[in-house]
Order: sequence, then structure tokens, then C-alpha cells
Amino acid sequence: MSSADIQALLEKEFPNSEITIQEGYHNEIEVVSSAFEGVSAVKRQQMVYKPLTELITGGTVHAVKISALTPAEKK
Repeated sequence: MSSADIQALLEKEFPNSEITIQEGYHNEIEVVSSAFEGVSAVKRQQMVYKPLTELITGGTVHAVKISALTPAEKK
């Protein structure tokens, strides 16, 4: 699965968000979304992980590093 495919899954889950994916040994995913306002860091990670669960458990996507920020935190 390409980073474009992963991005499409995340864009569906987080419309109007800024999503950046860097492929490598660990796929580094950054999602900047107002959906994270008032949400704990653990819950944010779970929100981003959710649409990728099948890919990760099935072995299509291996190690993932997730950064989930609000627009204010990104600045």
C-alpha cells in the first residue's frame, strides 16, 4: 500500500485536515486537525490508528509513528 492510499484513508476520516506521511523504516504520519481539540494524546493516537487497523494487523503497514496535533499546536 502506498502513502497515497494511506493518505486517502486518513483524509476520509479527517476531512479538511493537513496530513503528511513520510515513508521509511517507520511510516511517520502527522495529522493536524481541529477534531483533536480537547482530546487527550492517547485518544488522538487511537483516532488516527483506527482507520489503519486492518493494514497494520494484516502486515500491509508495519511500524507507524503518529503525531496528532490541533492547528494551534502546529503553529
